[in-house]
Amino acid sequence: MSVTDLIKNNSSTAFSFEVLPPLKGTGIEKVFHTIDVLREFDPRYINITTHRSDIVYKTLENGLYRCVTERTRPGTVAVAAAVQHKYRIPAVPHIICSGFSKSETEYALIDLDFLGIHDLLVLRGDKGRYDKNFMPVPNGHAHAIELQHQINEFNEGRFLDGSPRESKSAFSYGVAGYPEKHEEAPNLQSDLQRLKEKVDAGAEYVVTQMFFDNEKYFDFVDKCRAEGITVPIVPGLKPINLLDQISVIPKIFHVDLPEALSIELRKCKNNEDAKEVGVEWCTMQAGELKAKGVPSIHFYSLMATQSVKRVAEKVY
Repeated sequence: MSVTDLIKNNSSTAFSFEVLPPLKGTGIEKVFHTIDVLREFDPRYINITTHRSDIVYKTLENGLYRCVTERTRPGTVAVAAAVQHKYRIPAVPHIICSGFSKSETEYALIDLDFLGIHDLLVLRGDKGRYDKNFMPVPNGHAHAIELQHQINEFNEGRFLDGSPRESKSAFSYGVAGYPEKHEEAPNLQSDLQRLKEKVDAGAEYVVTQMFFDNEKYFDFVDKCRAEGITVPIVPGLKPINLLDQISVIPKIFHVDLPEALSIELRKCKNNEDAKEVGVEWCTMQAGELKAKGVPSIHFYSLMATQSVKRVAEKVY
């Protein structure tokens, strides 16, 4: 079954989380450890993030710098295959515009098709490290919906150059949604219209950016339904795990922390205190969302595996 079927056909709120590919030069053991910790909660699927190549300045022996392009976390397709093979849990690799050409995307789709991995999360991705605005690579996509069109064409049995494939594929995919709007959208209504276009183009579900105020999620769902978006909308949660995240998360992810959460975090003296606050707050969020019958809850588990486990133990 596709991820959409797994979400819709679950008798209770489903559970999922995401992992990062290992840093270049390291092994896959940390990925497996995260899954081993969280698999007891019967995850319906596991997302595998994708990371673009970026500019890195390396110091030479003479003290000068050399500019090189490097991907610090390669291997998304291979990690997805390893996870699905080892755990028999559907793996959902991210397919992104950022840093990838249309041809590179096509080759990734070919590999995934051979591996029998047909669930994707389609995203534009972040801008380059030193880019002021998002810029696609030469012969790359500027928007997620363009990437969707390429996947749709691939599903129909056509390559980029228009030549036919021997058989059709069955890729299904979700897209991202932003309860507090995408940072580049002029307003939430405009952002909702773009999301509607992505759903109309074939997205079967939506996974939200992390949020810390459930009312923003419920309001977002209501606005989506009013816009004619009927697919499942999966809330994304992340437990605060470090004290400096009180300022880092709003800056990087462009989301607000409720004042009640901020007050509790400001009382914390160290990371352990902040972790306790984060688990308590995320447990409250997950419990309310489950009580309201959300189709699934997706956890952003980066640097917070043990916290996610503690939340899941209390909620599931």
